[in-house]
Amino acid sequence: MAATSSTRRGDSLAERCLVSTDWLAEHLSAPDVRVVDATYFLPIEGRDARAEYAAQHIPGAVFFDIDDVKDPSNPLPHMLPPPEVFSSKVRKLGLGDGNRIVVYDSRGLFSAPRVWWTFRIYGHEDVAVLDGGLPKWLAEGRAVDDHPVLPMERHFTVRMNSLLLRELEQVQANIASGREQLLDARAAERFRGEVEEVRPGQRRGHIPGSLNLPFLELSAPDGTLLPPDRLRERFAAAGIDPRRPVVTTCGSGVTACVLLLGLARIGAGGNLAVYDGSWSEWGLPDGPPIETGPAQASGPGSAG
Repeated sequence: MAATSSTRRGDSLAERCLVSTDWLAEHLSAPDVRVVDATYFLPIEGRDARAEYAAQHIPGAVFFDIDDVKDPSNPLPHMLPPPEVFSSKVRKLGLGDGNRIVVYDSRGLFSAPRVWWTFRIYGHEDVAVLDGGLPKWLAEGRAVDDHPVLPMERHFTVRMNSLLLRELEQVQANIASGREQLLDARAAERFRGEVEEVRPGQRRGHIPGSLNLPFLELSAPDGTLLPPDRLRERFAAAGIDPRRPVVTTCGSGVTACVLLLGLARIGAGGNLAVYDGSWSEWGLPDGPPIETGPAQASGPGSAG
């Protein structure tokens, strides 16, 4: 792994989407490196991610709250904000042009990929996920602290990349065309509609024609992302052809980004995007048609 962000910008996405704990420990004090704690908990968990960050974080890390850096006019959870809102929020976190941003969370591989994807949406490609996150960092006995971080504001230039984003109407249109494969990161019983959803009032089931690969199946026991050969096996077993475009979805657009990270890691050749509204939008009582039961597609390429 190269030593600085400036020498890594020519690397492929597969090579630069992750950094190891060894790499971060070696470059933690580099002037262009910024560390971001992107921990998020579901409302039903009753945990305070910001308070846990304040009590223990990687030295110098700032806290990125996906429920704060969001579209204030949209009632759906943590939807992408307008560009001017995003740039204003991240500037105040000291994140901007010329920074090599490393994102982690306290679960290992859960919400950090969402923030990785978000920065890429707004044109900042010099961003990576810390493989294994805070659990691996702590297991290796590395330093953490509870000191407040007071970043200096930094300019952030927005360069929107809408290719990474799908909205409701686009997903609806794709049901008919089958041009893009749709992959759902939720647990299998949620996908099949056998259990209640985590957000009250939502219907059970999945988007018609979608496939299912629970995001936890991409993680090793230590919380790191599986090696590329194992990832390819997981995607193939789910019926995904990585040569074709893939749109990922989940409950609210968070763990869909874990699947996107896995696809990026194996160098998937088709366009990779996230359906931001995910089931929090599609599963509303007055939402589009749904399916229940197992995925109907039978293998790679079967969706069209």
